[in-house]
Amino acid sequence: MPFPSFTKAAPSPFKITARRSGDRGHAHHGWLKSYHTFSFASYQDSRFESYGALRVINEDRVEPGEGFGQHSHRDFEIWSYIVSGELEHKDSLGNLEIMKRGEVQMTSTGSGISHSEYNRNPVTPVHFLQIWGLPTQNGLSPKYYSRKFSDEEKRDALVKVVAPVNSQGVNNNRNTSGPAPVHSPITMFASILTPSKTITHTFPKSTPKAYIHNIMVGGYRGPNVAAGDKFEDGGARLKLENGLVLEEGDGAFVEIAEGEGNEFKFENVGAKDAEFILFELE
Repeated sequence: MPFPSFTKAAPSPFKITARRSGDRGHAHHGWLKSYHTFSFASYQDSRFESYGALRVINEDRVEPGEGFGQHSHRDFEIWSYIVSGELEHKDSLGNLEIMKRGEVQMTSTGSGISHSEYNRNPVTPVHFLQIWGLPTQNGLSPKYYSRKFSDEEKRDALVKVVAPVNSQGVNNNRNTSGPAPVHSPITMFASILTPSKTITHTFPKSTPKAYIHNIMVGGYRGPNVAAGDKFEDGGARLKLENGLVLEEGDGAFVEIAEGEGNEFKFENVGAKDAEFILFELE
């Protein structure tokens, strides 16, 4: 009697490591509540200094009438992704703008720029992601860009919101459509995934690593609150390619084996929308 034959499954091209929300750096200053994916300010951890050119992901909440006073930066690409509320940006280039949900503001600090970020709304806190990238070249001329992406665009799709300057589809104008230009080898996508929906992303061959962050859209929770107790509705739950489930505020490092057309699945296994961002990194 012949033995049955079995087809051996191909090894996964992805190595995925969770970065749990409660393990991130955390600061509570009253006017500001912030989580730090990477070392920042008083939170320092040599295991989490950067990932590729990605240097900072801070998930910030700023109270009404509060903000970051004028301060200076140089040789960093700094951008904000607005989740809710309003954020006023003002800088030494003469830019003054109030950003709202779905908007991305990019500051290429280059040789030096001063700016402030305030919540001028008297009632509503602002919730946003502050992201920093390491530039491909120092001493560039400072520039500012802003972009807007609707919830409808991001619904059950991954929309490219930031991409390297001069790459396909990137416009260098200050305020236009398409992804914001960044002088860094980072491409950022954003999505709002409906419960029970699955989407697939194909990584290009030139992408050896990625980072995923499931935004804490259900409201602020302290780092000592167990994941299952954070939200009465269970929170937004994002299932990744290997079965790992990201709760709100969780992230994941992804290492990608070399190969053309590596497909990666995202599934919303929760009862509410999952809003998340994806970084492709060199």
